[in-house]
Amino acid sequence: MSESWDDYAEIWDSNPDVTTYANHAFESLLKTVNPKGLRILDFGCGTGQLTERLSPLATEIVALDSSPKMIEILRQKNLPNVVTLSTLLTESTLEEEKSLHSPFDLIVASSVFGFLPHYTDTLALLATLLKPSGFLIQWDWLKTDEQSDFGLSKQSVEQALQNAELSVVSLNQPFALEGQGQTMPVLMGIAQKQT
Repeated sequence: MSESWDDYAEIWDSNPDVTTYANHAFESLLKTVNPKGLRILDFGCGTGQLTERLSPLATEIVALDSSPKMIEILRQKNLPNVVTLSTLLTESTLEEEKSLHSPFDLIVASSVFGFLPHYTDTLALLATLLKPSGFLIQWDWLKTDEQSDFGLSKQSVEQALQNAELSVVSLNQPFALEGQGQTMPVLMGIAQKQT
């Protein structure tokens, strides 16, 4: 795998697996939360595949990704209610970025957390951005082998959500992708902020 997500930006939207993943994530989200009229943070948005699907329904979307090239491709889509940020999520980012000062009704993270070195710390920061009763929904590759470095287990996601003081609504496997002779299941974590 490349050292930088920038290296994938130009070809990302032409990858059928990326589109299929985004379609399935969006469909599973609609079964859980009605995004109509919500203020949404798409964390690790990439080129905005999920943002594009949510944009016609949401009031506003802040789309954040650490890859400047991915964000540039999303900007070129000219979605009217989308604010783009190319940055890492840190305490100082929360202070400096005005678009992160108002709380969110919904935070989505599609195939993001499994690639982060500090998943639990990032999740704790994201939890501070939610309104009371707001939802955080994540989709990540499900770790099917405890020895594997790839993906997240149900237990690790549940523990991280609880550590971020979010109530776990459900952990399920809404879809899987087939390819290269294997099935890659996706774990969907749904959590809610109580206070």
